[in-house]
Amino acid sequence: MVVAFWILIAGLLAGVAPTLESVEDNASANLPPAASDSMKARDLVRAQLPGQDATPAIVVVRGEGADAAASAQQAVTRITAALSESTRPDQVASVISTVSAPDAAAELVSRDRSAQLLVVPMTGSPSDESFQNAVDKVRSLVSDRAGPTEVAVTGPAGIATDTVKVFSGGDRILLAATILLVLVILLAIYRSPLMALVPLVAVGVAMRVAETVGALLADAGLITVSSQTASIMTVLLFGVGTDYALIITVRYREALLDEPDRARAMRTAVHRTAESVLASASTIVLAMFALLVAASPALRGFGPYLALGVAVMALVAFTLIPALVLLLGRGVFWPGGVDKAAERGRGAGVWHRVAALVAKAPVRVASAVVALLVVLSAGLLGYQESFNTLSGFRTATESERGQHLIQEEFGPGEIAPSTVVVRSHEDLRSGSAPAEIAAGIADAGHVSRVGEHPRFAEDGTTVFYDVVLDLDPYSSEALDAIAPLQEAARTAADAAGVQDATVLVGGETAQNADIRSALDHDTTLIALLVLAIVTAVLALLLRSVLAPLYLVATLVLSFLATLGVTTFFTVTVLGDEGIGNRVTAYIFIFLIALGVDYNIFIMSRFKQELRTRPPAAAVTAALTRTGGVVSSAGLILAATFAVLMTQPIRELFQFGFAMAFGILLDTFLIRPLLVPALVRLLGDRALWPSRPGTPQTPSAPRTEPPAADAPAARVPEGGSGRLLRAFTWIAVVEACTWAGLLVGMYFKYVPETTELGVRIFGTLHGAAFVVYVLLTVLVAVRLKWRLGRTTILALLAAIPPFMTIAFEVWARRTGRLPGRAVTAKRTYGP
Repeated sequence: MVVAFWILIAGLLAGVAPTLESVEDNASANLPPAASDSMKARDLVRAQLPGQDATPAIVVVRGEGADAAASAQQAVTRITAALSESTRPDQVASVISTVSAPDAAAELVSRDRSAQLLVVPMTGSPSDESFQNAVDKVRSLVSDRAGPTEVAVTGPAGIATDTVKVFSGGDRILLAATILLVLVILLAIYRSPLMALVPLVAVGVAMRVAETVGALLADAGLITVSSQTASIMTVLLFGVGTDYALIITVRYREALLDEPDRARAMRTAVHRTAESVLASASTIVLAMFALLVAASPALRGFGPYLALGVAVMALVAFTLIPALVLLLGRGVFWPGGVDKAAERGRGAGVWHRVAALVAKAPVRVASAVVALLVVLSAGLLGYQESFNTLSGFRTATESERGQHLIQEEFGPGEIAPSTVVVRSHEDLRSGSAPAEIAAGIADAGHVSRVGEHPRFAEDGTTVFYDVVLDLDPYSSEALDAIAPLQEAARTAADAAGVQDATVLVGGETAQNADIRSALDHDTTLIALLVLAIVTAVLALLLRSVLAPLYLVATLVLSFLATLGVTTFFTVTVLGDEGIGNRVTAYIFIFLIALGVDYNIFIMSRFKQELRTRPPAAAVTAALTRTGGVVSSAGLILAATFAVLMTQPIRELFQFGFAMAFGILLDTFLIRPLLVPALVRLLGDRALWPSRPGTPQTPSAPRTEPPAADAPAARVPEGGSGRLLRAFTWIAVVEACTWAGLLVGMYFKYVPETTELGVRIFGTLHGAAFVVYVLLTVLVAVRLKWRLGRTTILALLAAIPPFMTIAFEVWARRTGRLPGRAVTAKRTYGP
């Protein structure tokens, strides 16, 4: 029934959902916050200047030889004619060249006249296949009419088309390489073909369900999905899914040694792993939802889809994987058999030696590991960020070649001019103010030239200046020059007598400057929030205040070391312009959220071993028992992220390398050496304020409470039982009520949602959340943290109130709250 259920769900969703590619949004992910100055400038340009909503393709023509200028002019004439004929693509709106617009020659011809530019505005959406086909046809026409000259089509239209091609070519390679690599590793670990196929089948089902649900949500406008997010989802589900499968099936092998009944053995395995797997999945999901507080579209749109995928994967792991294993019977361990499989779960000899080393010299082990991490962090001395999309392609593109030609012939700033917008309450077309403002802009630092003919809005209250910097427009220096440029224009407007002028700067450089400010602000905020989430999950799991602090400290050290090595390898060795502007935030979020998994697995086992062993022996047992399975899980996860290095995009390559290195660092250095060494040094205080009780022996009566994950664990009757039942029912009612109201509000009321409605919604469920938290604390104190399966499931009802907050944030960001999204002004950066 379970297997049939998942197959039915996957099939039904696939039948009603659009394809994920059809709803991907790659444009908004590369934009600054909607309230930023550069986006306001862009909106003014589009609203006030006719035809500015088109996406321009830039054709660069460079002549060769002694008659370079003449050959370039002849080629421009032929290309202009070809793009003006009736056979041109329908998306070509016009052609601006020295032939069609002789007055613009000063801006379209290089200083030595050997090169010229043609601007080809194109209508339609760059994400549409018809638009991309039109760009390809333009390139074909340009190439046919080029003659002996060198030509290239670049600009926003060319860049958008090349970006789609680069991503589409890498997706198939990514999926095939991930499946093949995971299958090989699973065969080496399980030594059974059937057992190796179970995780792959489960991941395939989870991925299909997550993709279809994500496509439905994206189509409804609830979430955004980009090509990069989809690529990361692929490797994340393969890595996390195989990890969860490995944890459950290894415990199943152990349980079969004491319980011949396969169904009961599987129940025991699921019970014993539920706490750690649930904590792992919850950490990742909550860390992804933490991205909703970001103002940057690149970060805010990144989390919900990945959170959905991990949540679905956790459900599949707890249901489909046990069902498949049971259906396959004992043949799932063929050809070695269950006895040999279970024997491997007792711990390999290498982990006994590692445990002995930690037990013998914990101070030296901890000191050596910390020293190594500090040395690896030294690579951060060469850290710098890059905002150039084209330089991030690890394959040759015509757009990049065209930009290099423009830089060589026209100057570095010509590839992406900026637009200074000055808006007043009076008509600026008469008087000397426009000329005085232009002079003030020209005197600003790093300004190469200002366009000779400023453009005016229809009512004359807004004037637009084309400004070219003498810097690479994607460099940090150019980004730093935007604020002084804006201030210089404001000063010039004041000096020219323009009262209450609004001054904005638009263009790619200004947008990147706003992206950088927002990312700096968001990264700090999200880092603190993610660390708080991880600390809270560890505190709840381990019932400790001290343990989360030193465990989180090891994760931070791991992140710094990973980023240092990534910077050294990709920037210093490989010669990248810098670390992708979003990569650092991605590395931190994923490395912390995934790296804590291995701490969860070993510390959960340590806590279980404390029931029958003293702390020193419990550490050794936890390390030897989890050594093989956790190392295998880490190897799989690192390998899946390493597959991202096959992608021809800098950001994915750097992210894949960093995650693979960081996970291996956590798996083979921090988890088996540093964490056990710290636990050995702290002794009885390792889980403070909890203290280990008297270890049980087989002959001694059981004096401690039963384990939370033991099948026989029962909630005491009487007051505690009634309290727990009340708590569970309130949690279930809160979850169901929230879900019903949210669905009803979205599908019926969102177009007319008022601020009052959302505030009432938030207040009601905020109050319910307060009651829920109080009940949670009361239950925890009354039952002394003996939480069984039902209580753990009830704790999941804490998610809806957090989602309420996320909904209100989403409503504000998308303008569903009238007035606030339009009038509110937020400042990012210093």
